[in-house]
Amino acid sequence: MFFRLRHTIKTISLQVLGATGILAFGIGAALAAPLAYVPNEGSGTISVIDTEKDVVVKDIKAGSKPRGIATGKDAKALYVSDQPHNALLVVDLDKQQVVDSIDLGESPEGVAMSPDGKWVAAAVEISNAVALVDTATKKRMATIKVEGKNPEHAVFSPDGKYIFVSAEEATQVDIIDVAQQKQVAHVPVGRRPRGIGFLPDSTKAYVACELDSTVYVIDVASRKVLKSLKAGNFSNGVAVRPDGKRVFISNGKDATVSVIDTATNDIIATVAVGKRPWNMAITPDGSKLYVATGRSNAVSVIDTQTNQKLKEIPVGELPWGVVIHP
Repeated sequence: MFFRLRHTIKTISLQVLGATGILAFGIGAALAAPLAYVPNEGSGTISVIDTEKDVVVKDIKAGSKPRGIATGKDAKALYVSDQPHNALLVVDLDKQQVVDSIDLGESPEGVAMSPDGKWVAAAVEISNAVALVDTATKKRMATIKVEGKNPEHAVFSPDGKYIFVSAEEATQVDIIDVAQQKQVAHVPVGRRPRGIGFLPDSTKAYVACELDSTVYVIDVASRKVLKSLKAGNFSNGVAVRPDGKRVFISNGKDATVSVIDTATNDIIATVAVGKRPWNMAITPDGSKLYVATGRSNAVSVIDTQTNQKLKEIPVGELPWGVVIHP
């Protein structure tokens, strides 16, 4: 039942003391389907997808080469890294346009928001660091050095205590303590770790290592690898279903997505998608997975219960990833 729920209600009519429809518009808007936002590196835009109809409804101009993208449940903005300008762009969700730009350092890539919405973390490649931006002041408050060279993703644990950092020239995942704002540990994994995803209770992290085509399951408390499992060729992106029962891994050279059952940490399905699948996002109800397929200039949509591809949505050139705003 959970996975069949859809945010498809357009209007709700209420009859109170003979009056009907007084609150129809407001409630209908609140229950409308979430929007998926897709940064397109090649076209310098963000494609906006209506996740009910699975069509692009708008394109937002966003710098020259937008890559990492983040937002949160109660956030009123998107945060997007613009690599050529070394900036974090702030996109007002009501205006649907860029309203601010924050210096991050040279060549920023992956971006994530803390669970409480206070921080945005950005992996900054050339400086081998993670920049922390205060979402209230729109100021960079810290630049945290990490051991891995050329960091790509910086991802908060759901409890907000840690940031796990992957780097292209590394065989480890670096761990930042958010309160201390410094690296406190690292966990050895395979070559070129990329995507990182946490279970909702923050007990485990899943890390895709591209050059080994392997996924590493990390126990967060002990900072030890519990299991490694072969995925598809050049595994990179990671997305976790909100109930924590499934983890999805994109495989760049195979044009597939692997599905992991977290009860056994085994791959139970493989789904064909577009060319060069990269970063992904799941709808808040857990029903659909959106996969940026860079060489297809599209987003593949997967039903997360049946593990079947539903649709291919054309977007801009070289889509990097997806974020979904509830």
